[in-house]
Amino acid sequence: MNEAIPKLLSITRPEELYKAGRHLLDAGGKRLRPTTLILAAEAVGGEAEHVLPAAVSIEIIHNFTLIHDDIMDQADLRRGMPTVHVKWGTSAAIIAGDALYSKAFEILASVNRPPERVVQCVSLLSKTCTDICEGQWMDISFEKRAEVTEQEYLEMVEKKTGVLYAASAKIGAILGGATREEADALWEFGRLVGIGFQIYDDVLDLITPEVILGKDRGGDIIEGKQTLIAIHALNKGVKIDIFGKGKATKKEMDDALLLLRESGSLDYAMNKAISYVEEGKSKLGVLKDTKAKKLLLGLADYMLERKY
Repeated sequence: MNEAIPKLLSITRPEELYKAGRHLLDAGGKRLRPTTLILAAEAVGGEAEHVLPAAVSIEIIHNFTLIHDDIMDQADLRRGMPTVHVKWGTSAAIIAGDALYSKAFEILASVNRPPERVVQCVSLLSKTCTDICEGQWMDISFEKRAEVTEQEYLEMVEKKTGVLYAASAKIGAILGGATREEADALWEFGRLVGIGFQIYDDVLDLITPEVILGKDRGGDIIEGKQTLIAIHALNKGVKIDIFGKGKATKKEMDDALLLLRESGSLDYAMNKAISYVEEGKSKLGVLKDTKAKKLLLGLADYMLERKY
């Protein structure tokens, strides 16, 4: 993957545009979504080299969303580095994100697989990007509301995070030659594991030191984001003084974390994340037992074992 990205997304003129677009991509990342795509293809009998451009396109879409998310969240750090809008300015960051979005579809369309399957994947990724925008809109709108239900949160998370994992798995399956049953099962695997991933991500945002997290700890709570943790705590009448405050001292953050632990809100979110991942893993029962399937199951477990 790390070699394929610069090959398929080279820095051309205007150089600064593509340097800005490649900023987070070159910084690394876990590459979970493209890995999911490649393993899904192999799990249905496909070959990694045939779907590599599709995997790159998925990672590019993911990074496009990160650039725009950081602008909206006014985040200064991502992966331990200055965010794109901090380094190049907001206008340039918007354009860099837009360029990545366009390039992702160009690269996906170039995959050397049966045309009807490629068209199906382009259509699927297009719909997925619409869902991501809807999820992001919901996330922003929640910040203006005093109350958000758990069901509303889960719908938002599915759209904002779950569907890109789902699309990764299903695109890999389609390009790998899967049957409809296999492709649908892999979609559900990605969707459910992706929801679990995001719920756990909300937990990590609170408990992981900044030096490991690569960004400010507790940013979600400080910004007033309606995470599952916050929803559970607020429903129990827990008063989080820093919720939506915009800034907090280390002591204030530590005190808030203690409250969320004592209220059971952290454990509640963690158990929800585990249940989604386990349900997602169960969807792979339709696949033959292969090394790729075993790795997919291991990847799902990693979602809840990672430290950032």
